[in-house]
Amino acid sequence: MNIAVTFLAFTLASAGQFAQGQTQSASIPAPPAATRPSGLLQPKIAPGLARYTDEVLFGQVWPSSDLSPRDRSLIVISALIAMNRPAQLTGHLNRALTNGVTPVEASGVLTHLALYAGWPNAVSALTVYEEVYTSRGIDFAALQAPVPTLPPLAFDTKRPRRDADQVAIFAPKFADLTNDIVFGDLWRRADLTRRDRALVTIAALTAMGDDTLLEQYLRVGRASGLRREEVAEALTHLAFYAGWPKATKALKQAARVLPPVR
Repeated sequence: MNIAVTFLAFTLASAGQFAQGQTQSASIPAPPAATRPSGLLQPKIAPGLARYTDEVLFGQVWPSSDLSPRDRSLIVISALIAMNRPAQLTGHLNRALTNGVTPVEASGVLTHLALYAGWPNAVSALTVYEEVYTSRGIDFAALQAPVPTLPPLAFDTKRPRRDADQVAIFAPKFADLTNDIVFGDLWRRADLTRRDRALVTIAALTAMGDDTLLEQYLRVGRASGLRREEVAEALTHLAFYAGWPKATKALKQAARVLPPVR
């Protein structure tokens, strides 16, 4: 009998201690959400990466006044679409809309990059766009409005003449599509200004590492009002998103094509 009483008392005491422990555990607050740009995983797994993210990319590059936050967002979402990085696109599309890129402009970037980065990359971004637009209460009906047409391009956007002739002879349909759809229609859409369209194209070509056409679009950008200093800052910013080798190649092209104004 004494043994039974003792066992019962021990059981009740243990249960009480367990319940108390459960109550205390439940009362411990969850760790606060990360407020650093590097988030939770970078400091835990790669503290060096976290330091560069917090102190350099978001501490020095993004806040720099050498390029507007809106332009920085334009080039980053362009690079992410061109490189097919939908996981990173969500946060940066939200940031772009906060930084002054309108939904019409953001959708214009997606349409533009379908031709410059390929349909799969553009289509892969559609789900991200839908989720971000829905979460922000964007009016999808407003995106269906007809897009006005800009005047024809007033400057030469074609390849060097010899190359253009070779392409037209070998693939006349491609040459027709280039002239009629790319330069005759896409570049005349008013959902992006010509300056922004040039900036988006330069960013996408840089992100893809395609410097064969970069000279052409650097000249288009300059003719559209894109300043040399803005191009330099945009390519510097892109080094963090496309990588240093691609940015270096693009900067070498830009330095040659856009010499200082004397």
